[in-house]
Amino acid sequence: MSWLKNLFGNLFKKPEPDPMKYLIAGLGNMGADYDHTRHNIGFDVVDALAKEFEVTFKNDSHGDLAEFKHKGRTFVLLKPSTYMNLSGKAVRHWMTKKNIQRSNLLVVLDDLNLQFGQQRLRGKGKDGGHNGLKNIDQLLGGNNYARLRIGIGNDYHKGQQVDFVLGKWSEAERDKLPEIIKHATETIKAFGTIGLQFTMNKFNKK
Repeated sequence: MSWLKNLFGNLFKKPEPDPMKYLIAGLGNMGADYDHTRHNIGFDVVDALAKEFEVTFKNDSHGDLAEFKHKGRTFVLLKPSTYMNLSGKAVRHWMTKKNIQRSNLLVVLDDLNLQFGQQRLRGKGKDGGHNGLKNIDQLLGGNNYARLRIGIGNDYHKGQQVDFVLGKWSEAERDKLPEIIKHATETIKAFGTIGLQFTMNKFNKK
């Protein structure tokens, strides 16, 4: 009977993750009111990648998805539709459904603790008060996954943090955004091709 056990065991065995497949989760909030706000820069970055590779986002469970291939790798782009505070629900769902290993997850988000235009790629870290990261940490059971933080600055008065984060870019910021987003998309492509450490050394921006 051992052969029967082995047969059924193999039938229901979860396939090994594809090491050439990556999940790039850009964090933000769905809806026209949130379009092109500071908190949605994660959406803007994955939108730029989709445009570069001429792929279209399609609405699916817990978010909008698009896929493209680059240098033999498959990049799955995700814009969670769960709203920022429940981002982990979408990330966990698509990691499982697409069978993507944790080392191939990259979360793209805004960061108040970095000056506007600065960029930091790390392989793990604290949530820094960011509710999207906090929820992903909770649902993945840890913070050992890559994150690309893009600085939005902290030029606001006391008590106005929410308005600042959810506010539109200033005209001066909008002029510089294309260069910042381009740097982020190049970082993401490098993450999937030359690996985390080399990409950190090459693209982390002061």
